Amino acid sequence: MQKTVDVVLFDFDGTLSWPDSNLAFARYCFRHSLRPWLFLPIIGVAMIWRWFRPGGVNWREYSRRFLTADMVHRFVPEFIKIHKRNRFGWAAERVAAERADGNIVMLVSTSPDYLIPKLVADMKFDVVICSKVSAKKPWKYRFLCYGKNKVYAMDEWARENKFIPHVVRAYSDSKSDLPMMEIADTQIWINPKTGMPK
Repeated sequence: MQKTVDVVLFDFDGTLSWPDSNLAFARYCFRHSLRPWLFLPIIGVAMIWRWFRPGGVNWREYSRRFLTADMVHRFVPEFIKIHKRNRFGWAAERVAAERADGNIVMLVSTSPDYLIPKLVADMKFDVVICSKVSAKKPWKYRFLCYGKNKVYAMDEWARENKFIPHVVRAYSDSKSDLPMMEIADTQIWINPKTGMPK
């Protein structure tokens, strides 16, 4: 018989930190490389595409088409050092408190796997789930951890570990996380600009 475990879910961007790490990394690339500027026409088309399919994968891939494995290798370490400063002051303490209460504390983020694990390595999450991209083509998604996919990813983790998750609390700043928030006993909505509960 599978065991039911209490789980607390956290989004990252806008919930524990601001601004959005994926967008901030793109801006960092623009400041440190000429290559992204050459892709501006493609990025412009992707932004138009976004209006029609905001939850889609294609516009996200085209808007990051400039990204190479070498850029990730060279730029991510310094970007991580800088972006960690944007974390809200209460974030690490809240995660620690949820773990101390005996909950499994899970981060479920749309940002990619070359950013998120490094950004939260010191926060001691029990589980970190994020979007997965190709190592050779880091603009190409293997799994987009967005919207209902966050719930699917949590359920898959639970099945692999032979648990039945009971989500006691979920933290987010965005309505795109409604699927994740609606399965929680308690929803805590964060103002992304202030880091305070709404």
